[in-house]
Amino acid sequence: MKPQPGDYALHYDMYISLIKNDDVFAALENRTQSLVKLLNSIGEQKGNYAYAEGKWTIKQVIGHVIDTERIMAFRALSFARGEKQPIPGFEQDDYVDEANFNERTLKDLLSEFKAVRESSIILFKSFTEEMFNRRGIAGGNEITVLALLFIIAGHEKHHLNVLREKYGV
Repeated sequence: MKPQPGDYALHYDMYISLIKNDDVFAALENRTQSLVKLLNSIGEQKGNYAYAEGKWTIKQVIGHVIDTERIMAFRALSFARGEKQPIPGFEQDDYVDEANFNERTLKDLLSEFKAVRESSIILFKSFTEEMFNRRGIAGGNEITVLALLFIIAGHEKHHLNVLREKYGV
């Protein structure tokens, strides 16, 4: 099953559309291996590389993917458990600015990414079909738990594509 229009705000379609089949768990597991393999190939020295002035470094991109996955998983957990209160949005640039991603090693960030991804997969596999269909308000928009799962997978795939295309990774 895949989220339908109306299950999420339109601006998330760019991520959800990147997941071509309904087996989002396979996509998450495959993307994890792809990202780890890709970043292991570049070495620590390239981790602080940004392709242009004012753009995030490779480490900051990875940190952003980690932060976003955690936030989306928290939203999913909240709505799956019946949370009725709206959850605020987050400003990605502020989060990156406040983090210390460039002071960390790629190895450390990849280790954290793998742990967060494993935790997300375990969490989402625990949800029932009814839970996947539950809705909540996050960042001012209604969204389903299922859509959040697909956003996690598509968001990471989007940034993997950016690393390949713009960073030459």
